[in-house]
Amino acid sequence: RRSERSRRAIYAAALTLVGEVGYPKTTVEAIAARAGVGKQTIYRWWSSKADVLLEAFLDLAEQAARAAGQEVDAIPDTGDLAADLKAVLRATVDELLDPRFEAPARALAAEGVVNEQLGREVVTKLLEPQLRLYVARLRSAQEAGAVRAGVDPRIALELFVSPLAQRWLQRTGPI
Repeated sequence: RRSERSRRAIYAAALTLVGEVGYPKTTVEAIAARAGVGKQTIYRWWSSKADVLLEAFLDLAEQAARAAGQEVDAIPDTGDLAADLKAVLRATVDELLDPRFEAPARALAAEGVVNEQLGREVVTKLLEPQLRLYVARLRSAQEAGAVRAGVDPRIALELFVSPLAQRWLQRTGPI
């Protein structure tokens, strides 16, 4: 069984180290030392530093959303689709620029490109659940007549989220 205190310490250590020294220089040994646990504890619960970082990042994002009073499993539906999407996108931009999130998010994005297994997990555990929330909100707006019936919600979503992601990933300008 996992000790909650140890798990929290490992999460904090992984996130802090990635922010301080970057992903390539973060090691399981360094995470264990910073968390005050044995390296074997980490390997008992996770197979790699990438797995630790992904789980720590998911936990951080969920805690931040709850602390901000945001629903973790829904896009707001005030009846004004444009306002709802702007609010969620603004919160997303704020999170992407928050130093607590930026380093681990960039590390996961970069490592996910070269580590196929991690890339699939990032998509499955982090991106797809969020994208499904947007799609559900767009479908709801379609049913209410706020979005044309022939519009594919997934493609519409990609048209307004992709430029934001591109600018953030490549640091090509303000997001």
